[in-house]
Amino acid sequence: MAPEPPACSARIDAAPAAWARFARTFLIGATLLGLVVIAFVASLDPYGLRAAPGQPPGPIMDANQRLSYPQIARGGPFDAAVFGTSTARLLDPEALDAAFGARFANLAVNAATPDEQMRLAGLFLARQPVRAILFGLDATWCAADPPPRTDNAFPDWLYETGAPWGVLRQVSLRAVTTAVQAGLARLGWARQRIRPDGYAVFTPPEARYDPGRARIHIRSGALDPTAPAAPPEAPMPALAQLDTLLGRVPADALKLVAFMPVHAAAQGAPGSPAGRREAACKTRVAEIGAGRGAVVVDFRRRSPVTTQDANYWDALHYRLPVAARIVADLKAAVASGADDPEGVYRVLTHP
Repeated sequence: MAPEPPACSARIDAAPAAWARFARTFLIGATLLGLVVIAFVASLDPYGLRAAPGQPPGPIMDANQRLSYPQIARGGPFDAAVFGTSTARLLDPEALDAAFGARFANLAVNAATPDEQMRLAGLFLARQPVRAILFGLDATWCAADPPPRTDNAFPDWLYETGAPWGVLRQVSLRAVTTAVQAGLARLGWARQRIRPDGYAVFTPPEARYDPGRARIHIRSGALDPTAPAAPPEAPMPALAQLDTLLGRVPADALKLVAFMPVHAAAQGAPGSPAGRREAACKTRVAEIGAGRGAVVVDFRRRSPVTTQDANYWDALHYRLPVAARIVADLKAAVASGADDPEGVYRVLTHP
């Protein structure tokens, strides 16, 4: 057989070297691109890793509150905050500022578990000064086994002191997209998703309110009075967390704890298993409030507000005029320590 032509042999011998050069070029290029992405996200800081008290927060562009709110808790001009679920989210910080002479941020998170609320509150309390804290409570605080987390992925690293390795952890396609949007917002080419103080109206526009549709939603969210519930004496572990956290609030700060006014249909009926459990929970919260110098206000009761379907979008979420009334009622409760003459709220404890 004739020997292989030298040119063909040279091409075969050169192939491994060409692949090696390609691999090196690819790895170097990928590394450089990765470093550029990390630097880009870090420079725009979409989740506020560099946030600090007194510094204005950057544009809030990610609608996921679990990702966006830590930067508000760490930074900005705020010395007061609201914590809770969507049942407290419509309390306008600007109205609270006027009522209590503080700078409020609303850090209530949709469907937040007590543990998630505690993580965010702990982040806020790590800053100084703190002049006021408002906790809006719902039924999850009374549960015998409250869920530690919702189905939404919770970014634990973002709630650690200093957010260790945060520059690397925050790099993702979502973070890159949010960083781009934050850059556009800084240039005035995009609008923030959430106000710098955390406030956002998540309910439909008031002009679109449909009483018939609201009644359907209210009835679908009603509690079954015969449904089983934990007995009144069963543990309420989340309340122990609340007690501990209130103990961390400065002694001279205003401590407000309020059971939010869900529709009467979503409340435990008096004498029912859920009703007895709720009553025991309120008694325990009142004891905690008395021990920690807090004002505890109960809006979660049958009242002229909670029995009127026209005040609600569904069984849990009240309309904007009700939110404004809650703020005014909280101011009155703190000032007087007395129950509402119309029965809208009761003051369970007042220092």
